[in-house]
Amino acid sequence: MLSEAGDGFHGKTVLVSGSGNVATHAAEKATELGAKVVTLSDSGGFIYDPDGITAEKIDWVKEHKTHRRGRISDYVKEFKGAEFHEGKRPWSVPCDLALPCATQNEISKEEAEILVKNGLKALAEGANMPTVNEGVEVFRDAKVLFGPAKAANAGGVAVSGLEMSQNSARISWSADQLQKLLRDIMRDIHGNCLEYARGEDGYIDYAKGANIAGFKKVADAMLAFGVV
Repeated sequence: MLSEAGDGFHGKTVLVSGSGNVATHAAEKATELGAKVVTLSDSGGFIYDPDGITAEKIDWVKEHKTHRRGRISDYVKEFKGAEFHEGKRPWSVPCDLALPCATQNEISKEEAEILVKNGLKALAEGANMPTVNEGVEVFRDAKVLFGPAKAANAGGVAVSGLEMSQNSARISWSADQLQKLLRDIMRDIHGNCLEYARGEDGYIDYAKGANIAGFKKVADAMLAFGVV
């Protein structure tokens, strides 16, 4: 859903957890949209780069993690000014936006409260339910825009579907064509969530919107096939 945010990322400080494909691509897209990504992590801890993790630095992380099988802690040896925080997660660092892309339940209720206290404006999940239920309630109570994994992290499944389409039709799309197709899919998902997400107080509850939109899609399919 990052492309849908557009200028909403420009000049914002972003925390990203993880350092695998999802995390590095999320960091790459956020940077492309004008944000300043300052963290990445792995199971050993997280790095904080106050100067920002640029596209060139992200390329280094991709190479280091994929081909050299290195640890994210090595980042501080390569880039001056960066810090490594052993055994910790990045959610104590002040930020505007957060993109948890590492693992399930990586944001606790207490960490959610710290994020809100430090000025978090929006969070989009890039892993399988990385926020515990109590943390989601913290974000909802604080009126933080919260993109649940079932919607915000749908891009991976969408790309798998596009790959199947290419294979079946024996065609090949360029990177730009693939980006446009993915952007259109995510824009539709965003629109479906938004249709049911706005509350009486004006707050956009994307988790609620995603749940209702998903239920309606299944219900419509059951009606169409005569199941009910």
